[in-house]
Amino acid sequence: MIHRIISAKLKDLSTKYPIVTLTGPRQSGKSTLLKNEFCDYTYLSLENPDIKEFALSDPNGFIKTYPDKVIIDEIQKVPNLLSYIQTHTDNVNETGMYLLAGSQNFLLLDSISQSLAGRTAILKLLPFSRLELKDAGLLNASTDDQIYKGFYPRLYDKDIAPEDYYPYYIQTYVERDVRDVLRISDLNKFVKFIRLCAGRIGQILNLSSLANETGITANTADAWLSVLEASYICYRLAPNFTNYNKRVVKSPKLYFYATGLACSLLGLSSADQVSAFYMRGSLFENLVINQFIKDAYNNGKQPDLTYWRDSQGNEIDLIATNGLEMNAYEIKIGQTYSTDYFKGLDKWGKLSGTPVNHLNVIYNGDTELNTSKGKLLSFANLF
Repeated sequence: MIHRIISAKLKDLSTKYPIVTLTGPRQSGKSTLLKNEFCDYTYLSLENPDIKEFALSDPNGFIKTYPDKVIIDEIQKVPNLLSYIQTHTDNVNETGMYLLAGSQNFLLLDSISQSLAGRTAILKLLPFSRLELKDAGLLNASTDDQIYKGFYPRLYDKDIAPEDYYPYYIQTYVERDVRDVLRISDLNKFVKFIRLCAGRIGQILNLSSLANETGITANTADAWLSVLEASYICYRLAPNFTNYNKRVVKSPKLYFYATGLACSLLGLSSADQVSAFYMRGSLFENLVINQFIKDAYNNGKQPDLTYWRDSQGNEIDLIATNGLEMNAYEIKIGQTYSTDYFKGLDKWGKLSGTPVNHLNVIYNGDTELNTSKGKLLSFANLF
């Protein structure tokens, strides 16, 4: 088993809370992680019809049968069970009693906020990070291969080709998760919507344009996008609202949690096609930002990431905030250093008063430099 960085945080929190909840996209490795790290726990999946029926029809009997050291997978299938778990753990008042897992964040977190507030720690597990694969000796050196293949565990565990994995992933996601939440008469239209979202990676989100191309209303587009976000398909990167000047773009940008999935939706069928694809720079930008998100989640933190752009086109791809400290990053697919890489950083640095040593360019080359404008960082050496 490939070591997951989040394991240490997961074990630590299980000694402090009666319940720990692990959420994340389907097939990100949640069940495998819990079963391997907590071998002495009983594993139950509410996908199993018999177990689900037991939990639904006799929740008190369920809790008496499984009172302690239990992993309950797909907990969102029986949200009412959470109230019984809450009552039981309050009475016993011990730590590490239940480990809950679920992939439908939109159902799971709403149920938890109502039943388990203050009683559970919540961690998010995304597919492998570059560091996890690097430590296991499985990271492909080619950036285009990393973009195309992505990081879902089954791609590495079962040696599945991306073109044989992602189309079925989308089909399963639409047929199972979307049907549970949205009553859509034409699922093909929803798939078209996802494909259109993939074509907007790294762009400022225009919901009206997205809705028009899909043939739906802007309100429906916003609702559908919220479902995609809650199920870890894509996310909105918020703009930095700090009023350095009044001409700041205030709309989010759109990215995918899995570049491999995005490549499949965009019709790419090999890493070689990525190298010549017009969106290669945007996909690389997405790949880099995803590593920042995974790094935060793997350490049990909520990433505080934004971007900045003014009306004149000056832009910072990523601003990572930690307390009062901000680090800005410009992301470039090029392998050769250019002083132009620091143009936007220089503008923002002067407006914000951010020191030069907090201004960074992440690029696809090997050389690293400390320039008078900021740091030039090699993506290959990060994370």
